[in-house]
Amino acid sequence: MAGLEDLYKEIIVDHYKNPRNKGTLPTPPAVEEPGTNPYCGDEVVVYVQVDDGVVSDVAVEGRGCSISQASLSMMSEAIKGKPVEEVRGLIDEFKEMMTGAEPDAGDVMKKGELAALTGVRKFPDRIKCAILSWNTLGQALDKSDDNA
Repeated sequence: MAGLEDLYKEIIVDHYKNPRNKGTLPTPPAVEEPGTNPYCGDEVVVYVQVDDGVVSDVAVEGRGCSISQASLSMMSEAIKGKPVEEVRGLIDEFKEMMTGAEPDAGDVMKKGELAALTGVRKFPDRIKCAILSWNTLGQALDKSDDNA
């Protein structure tokens, strides 16, 4: 199991040091949604462009701990090009993976790189760091729905 934990750490560090989809999108048409974790100072901004019910583009910005920023980067990769309803399901699945019953190994492996964040469950104070970007994405999608 130590090898898997080392791999997970490498994935988190890689996303922290080399964030994917970093930047901004013009608003409008994209929705811009900021999010903060006042307990630790993590900050994220999610830009999401929805066209015909699909997340056609996403960009992210942020600052904070490696967990919050890696989760932001991984989230941006996981949602791009997916239908909004699928993305909403992924938000729920991710939050359940982080806060619900201990996921079984098969379910975790289906999450791809997102599985790297399951180790955060061992540190309850850090779960909010991992979930911040996902909550912010949900709020951005709500705004996108309002604008449709």
